[in-house]
Amino acid sequence: MKVTIAFDDLSVPIPSIPEPDPRQIVIELLLEKLAKHGVSDVHLIAATGLHRRMTPQELRRMLGDRIFDSCYPETLYCHDAEDSDGNQHLGKTDCDEVVELNRRAVTSDLLIYVSIIFSSMEGGHKSIHTRLATYRCARYHHNVDCMLGSGSYMDPGRSKIHAVFKRMGEVTSRNLNVFHIEMTLNTAAFPSALSFLRTRESRQSMRDSVKFHAARTLLDVLPRRALRGLTNRLCSGYGVTSVQAGSADAVHPVTLKNVHRQQMVSVKGQTDILVAGIPDLSPYSVNSTMNPVLVVNLAAGYLFNLSLGKPLVRRGGVLIIMHPMDRRFDEETHPSHLEFFDRVLADVRDPYLIQDHEEEFASNEQYIDRYRNGYAFHGVHPFHAWYWAIQGLQFLSRVIVVGGRDAGVIERVGWEKASDLKEAVDMAKTSLNKSAPTLSIFHWPPLFLTKVT
Repeated sequence: MKVTIAFDDLSVPIPSIPEPDPRQIVIELLLEKLAKHGVSDVHLIAATGLHRRMTPQELRRMLGDRIFDSCYPETLYCHDAEDSDGNQHLGKTDCDEVVELNRRAVTSDLLIYVSIIFSSMEGGHKSIHTRLATYRCARYHHNVDCMLGSGSYMDPGRSKIHAVFKRMGEVTSRNLNVFHIEMTLNTAAFPSALSFLRTRESRQSMRDSVKFHAARTLLDVLPRRALRGLTNRLCSGYGVTSVQAGSADAVHPVTLKNVHRQQMVSVKGQTDILVAGIPDLSPYSVNSTMNPVLVVNLAAGYLFNLSLGKPLVRRGGVLIIMHPMDRRFDEETHPSHLEFFDRVLADVRDPYLIQDHEEEFASNEQYIDRYRNGYAFHGVHPFHAWYWAIQGLQFLSRVIVVGGRDAGVIERVGWEKASDLKEAVDMAKTSLNKSAPTLSIFHWPPLFLTKVT
């Protein structure tokens, strides 16, 4: 047999999971089983999609010394969405959507996909059709119409983007034998040494409270470079809560039940004002930096969509976030983000007008070269990151930033600046025409989903 094992890249989970990574454990077991049955043609592919390549050090940490030393780089490597010889057209869906995937994966007798399901939008047919896909495939699900036509991205049954994944999955299933292994995690976003951060302030012991305030004081005085280093080195306390294996349609509904069991929080009614601190870490900034485009993606995209059914904040409500909103761009990993921010957002904010610039960035030879041979995200990535936020941006009446240091950055993304939380709430009240609007605080990490009744 010719077997390919694909696995999620380092964008999930965040912060990183303690060693040994569950993907290492699963893949070691798979390799032993395959070797026992005489299967020698086995490739391991980091399913990076349009994300940046993983470095050798990152691959070694995820898969361990034994796998890395015996496989890298001949049979362990990252997916390349721009390799014309390395990808293959499989066909089109009933809606004329192109399915184009990694050639090694689709020409294998068996593709085994190993994933960690960190949120309910991940896994199932989405895994293959984003992470082993080309831009020509991804443009059919990561676009303005799909994003605006969805309910919550975390609620696949109400998501237009997941409907596209399902149609693509039907094409893939006719051409390819795929075995999915999906793992879910607990919510221990912090290691045991920082366990006081897992506890709601009202329930902290005196010792927890002292540690909390000491940590906050330290973070206030540390230089930004040192803070970024700490963030990138932070390791969680995550552990596996369930493992499901089989076909996507059989496995994923069970996976989602386990995610919901772990993450679901019931809430009575929608709120007028939603307040949230925005972590200085996203799936797209691991071992890199947060930039303003990623802050918009995290706040108006991920945060806004962490719900099943109704959003936590009502239509026309206000989102207040805390983030420094510095003009910081890592030009090694996010070169096209910088041009997108400086040139595209300076010109337009209408999502359809923004989308008009997409092809130019996607076909930019310099960005393609840096994606293929460096450690840069694909040239189109800032567009996809921005599209993820447009539903929230259109749903909310205002987004107000507390603690923002660069007023120009905040203005560029269409948001407003407040000096402190009181001023931000007063600003929100003026637009809501309510003397006593409801206000909710979204306390994350850990990641959780709200179900509003």
